[in-house]
Amino acid sequence: MLKIENVTKVFNAGTVNEKVALNGLSLHLNEGDFCTVIGGNGAGKSTMLNAIAGVWGVDEGNIIIDGQDVTKLPEFKRASFLGRVFQDPMMGTAPTMQIVENLALAARRGKKRTLRPSISKAEIEEFRDKLAMLDLGLENRMTTKVGLLSGGQRQAITLLMASLRQPKVLLLDEHTAALDPKTAAKVLELSDRIVEDNNLTTLMVTHNMRDAIAHGNRLIMLNNGRVVLDIAGEDKKKLTVSDLLQRFSVASGEEFVNDRALLG
Repeated sequence: MLKIENVTKVFNAGTVNEKVALNGLSLHLNEGDFCTVIGGNGAGKSTMLNAIAGVWGVDEGNIIIDGQDVTKLPEFKRASFLGRVFQDPMMGTAPTMQIVENLALAARRGKKRTLRPSISKAEIEEFRDKLAMLDLGLENRMTTKVGLLSGGQRQAITLLMASLRQPKVLLLDEHTAALDPKTAAKVLELSDRIVEDNNLTTLMVTHNMRDAIAHGNRLIMLNNGRVVLDIAGEDKKKLTVSDLLQRFSVASGEEFVNDRALLG
């Protein structure tokens, strides 16, 4: 479903501030893979997601989604392929619009716009059913402006919006990092349910090693812009934080130093 082939991205090339963010990165995800991504600061995690989303072009390599090469496509043309949830709960929604209006925007993502102003009764019922699945009581607050919701409620709404039309690839960019532990656990539980129910191919960047191990069927670790560990299946189920740190040291030849990850 997703192929990243020998992708390189260099910022400020030829200057004293040159930074090789992605260094011949290659990664293949099968349909339905739920892959967690971890790595130290500057390892290339967010750069990889931004490259997939088309936020900026890559210098070398190819990005292929469901058999279509999207490397040269601008960000807005990739909208029909992708769903994304950001770290900041304030992103991904229109705060001054109602919950139902935000969901309507998500339902039309990647489609041609028309002058039809209304949201149909069928859509409202569909949105109500989807909101009820979140078990947050939001199905009874559909006319509430999203800006009045808590951070956890907003992330739940954004998750629903990102997956509403079953994207080819779902990108979760540290989407629980700004939440308190209890709310973060709830959002991760919702993430698991949405990914499983819709069989979504998913990349979830996280700074928390325990979360990276506990969620998904596959774990990759980035270092210096490339994959240094790729653990899946039964091997991943048996993994512990200490095992992961040891494997990283062997694969990269250095110790993993990241306060956020270790504290998490």
